[in-house]
Amino acid sequence: MKLLPLVICGAFAPIAGAQSLEVVPARATIDEMVAVRAAGLTPNERVTIQAELTDGGGQPWASHADFKADTQGNIDTSKQAPVAGSYKKISAIGLIWSMMPQKKGVSGYISPPNFGPQTVDFHLLRQGKVAAAARLEQRALADGVERTPVYEDGLRGTWFAPAGAGRHAAVLVLGGSNGGVPLRQAAWLASHGYFALALAYFHFEDLPQELERIPLEYFQKALEWMVDRPEIGEARIAVLGTSRGGELALQLGSMFPRINAVVAYAPSNTRVASCCGQIGTPAWTWQGRALSYIRLGARTPVDQGNIEVENTKGPILMISGQADLVWDSADMADAVVSRLKNHYFPYSAENLKYSNAGHLAGRQEFVPAWHGLVRHPISGREIYMGGSAEGDAKSSIDSIPKVLDFLRKNLAG
Repeated sequence: MKLLPLVICGAFAPIAGAQSLEVVPARATIDEMVAVRAAGLTPNERVTIQAELTDGGGQPWASHADFKADTQGNIDTSKQAPVAGSYKKISAIGLIWSMMPQKKGVSGYISPPNFGPQTVDFHLLRQGKVAAAARLEQRALADGVERTPVYEDGLRGTWFAPAGAGRHAAVLVLGGSNGGVPLRQAAWLASHGYFALALAYFHFEDLPQELERIPLEYFQKALEWMVDRPEIGEARIAVLGTSRGGELALQLGSMFPRINAVVAYAPSNTRVASCCGQIGTPAWTWQGRALSYIRLGARTPVDQGNIEVENTKGPILMISGQADLVWDSADMADAVVSRLKNHYFPYSAENLKYSNAGHLAGRQEFVPAWHGLVRHPISGREIYMGGSAEGDAKSSIDSIPKVLDFLRKNLAG
């Protein structure tokens, strides 16, 4: 569908007649629910709302949906399903997550660089002509969040401090097999009032370039560094990781009593071989010795490499997709819950699993959810994450408040 040129002034811009279009709220954090509302239409009139943005890679994305106005001549995406278009069921942010790339060769949405705001433009069409327009600004960082590079004691990462003075709980944030610094998850947590250490542990500057034989003492040092900060002190600490970082989060939770809660996205219940399961070498060491592991797809005794999650000194929350095509994270997270039940684990343990969601289940931002094949930056393999755009979006909509509630309850005090 060809998009029509617009002239937009601010968050609300009526263009012709008495029709109006607005986004509520017009300025929101990237994980905040918004609604698109139109007014001044003829009762039961069928109109089109289009949405478009340009992502951090300079690629245009767009969606559209037809709606029938109610008897008052209004439309509200949080209450009404479209009668046709890019998505089918009621979804306040359906016009955002259902966007598709407008050019060939795009593998997925890219966030704006350096935490810049994401602008989404909406326009209301009556009989093919633009009647009104509105704009949404999504922010990856809440006002007042500060970030500082960490280059101390061999640690590499970024420290995020939430707005407001005083002591806050903290979260150690771990990325997956892409390596580098998991900045956006840490920014998300800091925007919700937590100190967060986005910690690199391989494929970054002078750190090991492969996920191979990573000493777990490095993460012990990171935890000690956090505790030694005066703004943390005796405040409670959680660890949050994704994919290989989810595996690592479960492993660290089983080892270090200072960790009070664990959040693991798309995790493995076992320690897996070095990066991507292609190399027959260990990913993790402790006190100079390799920890047991499995190779994905290989015939391995079922108990070899299992993470001793029952030793964790706090609750565990996992988020997984039942259509994950990278590895069977939903089944592996279920295996964690089963093991904990068998060991009479005294804390809560839950796997939030979502049908039709893939390896990106629970992504902590409301952005275009479509993705194609992704080339892994280290292995060079093309990977399909699995899941549908709708399935991934639903997993985010449902899990974001549940993860925040889990952290709030278990890091209080």
